[in-house]
Amino acid sequence: MKRTKIIDALQSTDYGKTITVMGWVRTHRSSKAVDFIALNDGSTIKNIQIVVDAGNVDEATLKSITTGACIGVTGTLVESPAQGQASEIQCTEITVYGLCGSDYPMQKKGQTFEYMRQYAHLRLRTNVFGAVMRIRHNMAMAIHTYFHEHGFYYFHTPLITASDCEGAGNMFQVTTKNLYDLQKDEEGKIIYDDDFFGQQTSLTVSGQLEGELGATALGAIYTFGPTFRAENSNTPRHLAEFWMVEPEVAFLDQEELMDLEEDFIKYCVRWALEKCKDDLEFINNNKFITPQHDLIPRLEGVLKEEFVRLPYTKGIEILQEAIKNGKKFEFPCNWGDDLASEHERYLVEEHFKKPVIMTDYPACIKAFYMKQNEKQGEGSVGYKGCVAPGPTMQGTDVLFPQIGEIIGGSVREESYDKLMGEIASRGMETDKLWWYLDTRKYGSCPHAGFGLGFERLILFVTGMQNIRDVIPFPRTPKNAEF
Repeated sequence: MKRTKIIDALQSTDYGKTITVMGWVRTHRSSKAVDFIALNDGSTIKNIQIVVDAGNVDEATLKSITTGACIGVTGTLVESPAQGQASEIQCTEITVYGLCGSDYPMQKKGQTFEYMRQYAHLRLRTNVFGAVMRIRHNMAMAIHTYFHEHGFYYFHTPLITASDCEGAGNMFQVTTKNLYDLQKDEEGKIIYDDDFFGQQTSLTVSGQLEGELGATALGAIYTFGPTFRAENSNTPRHLAEFWMVEPEVAFLDQEELMDLEEDFIKYCVRWALEKCKDDLEFINNNKFITPQHDLIPRLEGVLKEEFVRLPYTKGIEILQEAIKNGKKFEFPCNWGDDLASEHERYLVEEHFKKPVIMTDYPACIKAFYMKQNEKQGEGSVGYKGCVAPGPTMQGTDVLFPQIGEIIGGSVREESYDKLMGEIASRGMETDKLWWYLDTRKYGSCPHAGFGLGFERLILFVTGMQNIRDVIPFPRTPKNAEF
């Protein structure tokens, strides 16, 4: 018999019809006269109840079915007398596909998220991770739909690159060389002439630079793919492998960029509220994730409020005033400091109580490709330390409650001479960026863009507390299992 998905069975009112459902057992309760099995196939957070009358199924088979077992059930769809569910199935036949012993790690009990990370291959079958993964899927669909509807082209950028977009140097190398017999030159540097690509290459930290090339040809593009950073960060906000969404748009100024960032992220949140209602309600009512049951109100609040547009200098003034009034921060926040998550969250959660787009950062803490503001304050600046007020860049970072920075964006410098001056002042090499610089030599145009950390968006939408719990198989320092 053709399989019926559980989400369809629960929505059906075709009572009296014989159907077959297949899935994994969440719970199994037995009594003398009847057994109750809660079955889930991943199509919905909700289980369907299977009612098995004594004698309808072999007793030994029924006893073997425990939490985690995979079974198929054929029976009659009936209206459920139980509260909270419309339909259930009166079982006439059970097929066992895979049993679970008493050592099944995902037994129904209060495991911690840290415990479940040891079993990333099995945790996906739990209610929480099923909900998170369905929301993750929906957010990916929202992203593609938004950009498609707004005239953007999906643009694929390489995962293997010879350039370091951010200039940070924390990259994973890609090589076919024998690591036990590395040939070096007279200066002790590794010779890459005989490597696969003939030069040193790494996994990309960002598709932005190549994305800018696409924007200068197609007008508006977006990338959406995995990126990699070899930072030894064991925090709840960092992964070594994560997904980035990076739109780039020609002829876009700073105000228009902020409009795009706000409209885009509100679209994604609205999509979640409309398309993921059951999963969000489940998470909202889960005391281990959202003890205050405030997830849905927090998401709805993003849609109701206009984002604050806050210059960095004003933000520093607010933070320093808070310190004068007794607020304690772990990290300093003087002009020229790169704000920590605690500073960003204070501005969003305590001071403004709404999302903030922070603008006009000091040049010394931002990337070389950002456009400098025309008006500069008195003072000097060096790239090993900022002197207030110094030059500022047209950055536009979106700060969210519970997260801190969720989007990092800027207007890009379109002037060849200014970009070359910025590169020289930072002591960067230009030999591997010749193709990027060519776009400033030939038909340069004003353009802007941003990067959204996809997992940080999922963190916000789901209310989960650790970024390792919103990606199926997290990659972090000393962890590449599964």
